Formats: sequence, structure tokens, C-alpha cells
Amino acid sequence: MIIIEAILLIPLAVAVACFFLPHRRTLEASALLGTGALFIIALMLGIDVLNNGPVQYSYWYVDELSAFMLFIITFVALMVVIYSVSYIGHDYEEREIDLRQFRSYYLMVQLFLLTMLLVVVCNNLGIMWVAIEGTTLASAFLVGFYEKDTSVEAAWKYLVICSLGIALALFGIVLTYASSIEVLGASSSALEWTTLRSIAPELDPTYLRLAFILIMVGYGTKVGLAPMHTWLPDAHSEAPSPISALLSAVLLNCAFYGILRFFIITELCVPGFATTLMLIFGLLSMALAAAFIIAAKDYKRLLAYSSIEHMGIISLGFGLGGYIGIFGALVQMFSHAMTKCLLFFGAGNILQKYNTKSMDEVRGVISVMPVTGALLLLGALAITGSPPFSIFIGEVAILQAGLSNEEYLVSGLYLALLVVIFAAFMYHISRMVFGKTTEGVTKGDAGPISLIPMLLLLGIILVIGVFLPEPFTDMVEQVAGIFPGGRT
Repeated sequence: MIIIEAILLIPLAVAVACFFLPHRRTLEASALLGTGALFIIALMLGIDVLNNGPVQYSYWYVDELSAFMLFIITFVALMVVIYSVSYIGHDYEEREIDLRQFRSYYLMVQLFLLTMLLVVVCNNLGIMWVAIEGTTLASAFLVGFYEKDTSVEAAWKYLVICSLGIALALFGIVLTYASSIEVLGASSSALEWTTLRSIAPELDPTYLRLAFILIMVGYGTKVGLAPMHTWLPDAHSEAPSPISALLSAVLLNCAFYGILRFFIITELCVPGFATTLMLIFGLLSMALAAAFIIAAKDYKRLLAYSSIEHMGIISLGFGLGGYIGIFGALVQMFSHAMTKCLLFFGAGNILQKYNTKSMDEVRGVISVMPVTGALLLLGALAITGSPPFSIFIGEVAILQAGLSNEEYLVSGLYLALLVVIFAAFMYHISRMVFGKTTEGVTKGDAGPISLIPMLLLLGIILVIGVFLPEPFTDMVEQVAGIFPGGRT
């Protein structure tokens, strides 16, 4: 089925084009057309999978979970490329970057996109590991894009910490292979996810327990789960705002996808072991994020700490399990991606207007930039789980799962941390949005090219939160059915 190869070849072709194209407008047009075509093709493949079942041939495998991830990756990428026309274009016009950097930005975005797509369409767990490591290498250049001392330092920190984590994940893959030796022997299919899932109850439970611990710590480093999160605030703060959106909305989900593939196998072999680890890392991540959100001084780092919180919430949902818990975790994955993308775009508009990332120096955004200010405030309400936005549905479903499972301590801690984070996050954002306007800042909102994707993202999380459309719930239900205990 050539459509999977097309999904991988399109970003590669656009990256090559960006290397050779000499002019700004042709670079932008190439990136827009290529990413738009990619989204349409991925959407077609996803619809086919949801209607007719998984697609598998050669090294490729796309099931409902892959289709779900493909939609998130390609849609967010399209929004990022549209927003980049304004954001990176502004940097180029202000001579903060030159044509070489401008070209390399679009080239590396496409290569970054290629690696993330490869993560979710391959069947072999070894190839998936290579692709996840590839996401680190591609995005490290984007983290250090501005070539300042702080951004280069953040890029190196990100590269070193995530590579160490990925190395641990490799040991986990080796142990997973070892767990299948008695069943499969030295078979070439011993690292294929479909094969391992089909024989999961027969795998060696001791090896598999050790393997999942290493996977959880290794890929969890890339997810930003505490205490392996230390790269995340620096990288999100120093990267260009569109790249911060990609890191938070897509990269973290891709790494979580890697965990989920092993989570399913482990739960089928050793029920309860993987879910316990998910609960521990989920609560720890939420607690650490709450402390840093309270003390935050930089609004991009604030959004980064929020990402740690939401990865913890997603982990908690899968840990609580059952249809309701898994449904809530999947809704949370989707909603966090859309909402955090919206917020980082808003942060980018503010950064270019106020020329600072310090929250103490940003006041009166609603007066200076009325549309951006309103969207930032609504995005903040959405990300903290306020109704009628879609994150509210995910968080309530996870709470319901905890109460249904009689996990009262977990549910109580979860609810208490949500309240603390809501209060702290809204305190910071409301001080930025309202109050006396910062002196020396000229009034005038961002251009329509940067506001249109923000409005579209807000519309999506609002529609899902209010109406919970049937196609969306059907998609999430099909994805949930892949997980043990995830069927209604």
C-alpha cells in the first residue's frame, strides 16, 4: 500500500526542496503545500484504518492507535507551518535570522516531522527506537536554532539527557527480545509488535518486567515524566515558539506512543505491573509540575511545566485503566496537543511584541493585543481543565475511572493537584492578560496568519468539549479497544 511510503516521502521531498530553494516565498509555499498534502493523505489512511481495520505489510503497520497519532502529528504540523510563515517571517524581516537559518528552519521541521511519522507507522520495535532517537537529533537543531549561548546549552542538555534515556530504552528492547526467545527462537519477527502481542501471555514475565521498567524510564525521559523531565523546560523555553508547540503537542505524544506499545504487551503478560508504574510516574509528574508552576517566572517555561503535568495525567489515565480511564487518557492526549499548540502560538505573539519571556514584564496583553490576549486567556482556561473545553472531559473521565476502581487515595491526590495547578496557572496568566499595560509597548495585534490557526485550534477543543461529536468518540473508542480492558 503505497500510501504509507507517500506519508514518509512527502516530508523528505519537501526537506530536499527547502535545501535548494533560494527565496523565502517559495520555501514557505513548498512547506505549506507539502504539509497540507501530508495531512490529507494521513487523514485518508486514518479513515481507511478506522473503517476497515489495520494495514500491515513489510515493515509497516498502521492500526487505530497509529491512525490517531497520524492525525495529531500531521494536523499540528500543518498549524505550525502556517503559524511559522508569520513568526519566522517576522524574525527574518527583523534580521534576527538570515536566509541560511530561514532555510534550515523549514528543512529541519520537515526532517523532524519525518522521524515522528516513522515512529507511528513501523511495526518493528527496533526501527521505532531508531526513529525516536531520530526525533532527538532532528529537533536538537531546532531547539538551538537561534544560536545563542542559552539556546545552544538547552540543545546540548536536551540531546545528552534524551540520548541517555533512549539508551536505557534500548536495553528494554533487548530484554523484550530475550523474553520471547523460548517461544519464537531467533526469529526475525521477534521484535515485531504484532507478533509480540499475539504471544504476549507466553513471554517470560521476569524479563518483561525489567524491560518495561527500562522502557518507562527511557522513553519516559523523552515524554518528560518526572523525575526525568529536566531537559524539557529549557528546551521549550529556548526553542522558537512554533517548535515549542511541536515539542509539546507532538513529540511528547510520540514518545508516549512508544511506551504504550510496550504497555499493551506487558499488561497482557503481567496484568497490573505496568499500570502500577503508570500511576506512580503520573502522580509524581503532576506533583512536581504543580510545584514548578507555582514558582514559575518565565511564561514559556510555565507552559513547559504544564506539559509535564499533562503527561502525568495521561499516564494516570492509562494506569487506572478500564474503558473510562483509557478513553479519558486518549481524549487528554488529543486535547492537550491542540490546546498547548494554541498556547505556544499565543506565547510567540507575546514574545515578539514584548521582547521578553518574563511574566513580571508582561502586563495588559488584552489591551495591547486584544485577540491574542483573549485567546491566551481561553487557552489557559482550557489547559487547566475548565468546562466547556475538551480537556475537562478527559480529566473528569480519569477521575471517574479512579473512583470506579476504588482508588480513592489516587483520585484524591489527582483532584487536589488539579485544583492547585488551576489556581497557580490562572494566577500567572491573569496577571499577564490584565493589569496596567507595560510601558513602551505599542498597541497592535499579531497578523491574521498567526491568529487563524489559533482560532481554529480553539474551535476544535470547544466543539469537542460542548458536543463530543460522534466521529470523534467513535475514533477514541476504537483506539481504546486496542488496550487490555479498553473495550466497552
